[in-house]
Amino acid sequence: MLLFALGVLIIALGLALSIALHEVGHLVPAKLFGVRVTQYMIGFGPTILSRTRGETEYGLKAFPLGGYIRMIGMFPPHRGDPEGTVREDSTGLVQQLSSMSREAKEYESSLYGPEDAHRTFVALSVPKKLVVMLGGPTMNLLISLVLMLVLVSGIGLPAVTPTVQTVSECVVPADAPADVSCEGRPEAPALAAGIQPGDTLQVIDGHQIDTWADVTEAIRGSGDRTVDVVVERDGQPLTLQATPIVDARPVLDAEGSVVYAADGTLLTEEVGFLGVSGTPDLVPQSPTEVPAMAWSAFTQTGRLILTLPVRLYEVAQAAFGSAERDPEGPLGVVGVSRLAGEVAAADEPGFELKEKTATLVSMLASLNMALFVFNLVPLLPLDGGHVLGALIEGVRRLIARLRGRPDPGPVDMSRMLPLTNAVAIVFLLMTVLLLYADIVKPITLF
Repeated sequence: MLLFALGVLIIALGLALSIALHEVGHLVPAKLFGVRVTQYMIGFGPTILSRTRGETEYGLKAFPLGGYIRMIGMFPPHRGDPEGTVREDSTGLVQQLSSMSREAKEYESSLYGPEDAHRTFVALSVPKKLVVMLGGPTMNLLISLVLMLVLVSGIGLPAVTPTVQTVSECVVPADAPADVSCEGRPEAPALAAGIQPGDTLQVIDGHQIDTWADVTEAIRGSGDRTVDVVVERDGQPLTLQATPIVDARPVLDAEGSVVYAADGTLLTEEVGFLGVSGTPDLVPQSPTEVPAMAWSAFTQTGRLILTLPVRLYEVAQAAFGSAERDPEGPLGVVGVSRLAGEVAAADEPGFELKEKTATLVSMLASLNMALFVFNLVPLLPLDGGHVLGALIEGVRRLIARLRGRPDPGPVDMSRMLPLTNAVAIVFLLMTVLLLYADIVKPITLF
């Protein structure tokens, strides 16, 4: 139970830090561009801790499942407001909804005088608005990339190493079942050569061995010749002689995966066979692997968001019926925390501290990629809604300039309040559904 709680705590702290840095991504450029930022808050609900530095109050609220910075003038003054009026608004989902729907008295109490007009968000140029609003999602992208770099080059990715895990006793057909008997079958060349589990293959037939792919290439190309095999055993090099046999073995693609025909039958080819298997482990890779991993995470998250209505319907079917949860489907905060707890508390062979650390780092990287992509959705109250408003403003001003017309001014995205409220209701229902599903029909790893 202690390890389970530790896993939950790690993912919770990681998520809270990601949210905090997301808001820093908004805060820093806003201040650099001179916008008056009155609050930087992590969470929502009652404030439990705060300190004012300069003109900004920094604090922590009771429910740390979000965050916001409050800037003056995120929306232009409403028609009928006193001239020079500046409104105070924020980047947070909950905070935007409450500020955009407050009563007149509360609204008037948040007004600022004309002396602050030049320090408003709406007074920024379109490029600066984009920098401020994209700063948060970009921070999550950077966090995700850094975590992926730690995972790829620091901890490692799953791979088969040249350390021998098993040595075959005999030569069996490529498509034989795992429990086939060795009676009447020829002895495997590796066993005959004296290769033992735990040996690390270093050189085969003059070919330097660094990866399991090197082992496969050297053995398959050796034919049935007797070749020198240099292994490391008990820290010392040892040279053995092995005579691979030519046998029908599975065809492998460029990634080392077995190739099947269109009808599902195993494709084979006559190549050299030794009879050893490597040891699965986490192997550090080149940082050049990160872009491909990031793109894969980005596209998978994008597909999840594009198909979110269907995915949520499937979650509802599982939560309220007998269907199973899709392990690749959406998860709520409870579901993610539960998986993190399972990872930390797991007592599975081959799943030790390094594997647990890699899994937790991968989860945090995926969460930050999800925050990046989700916040780009062009709907208020998400950052993407403000980005869309800035882009529309830029296009309007460009068209007016080309036609020789007056500047149309900033776009008032607060006019989208009805749609914003509808989106918020959808978010609320989604949160409640995922919370319920994560409790009654959780996704588990083991």
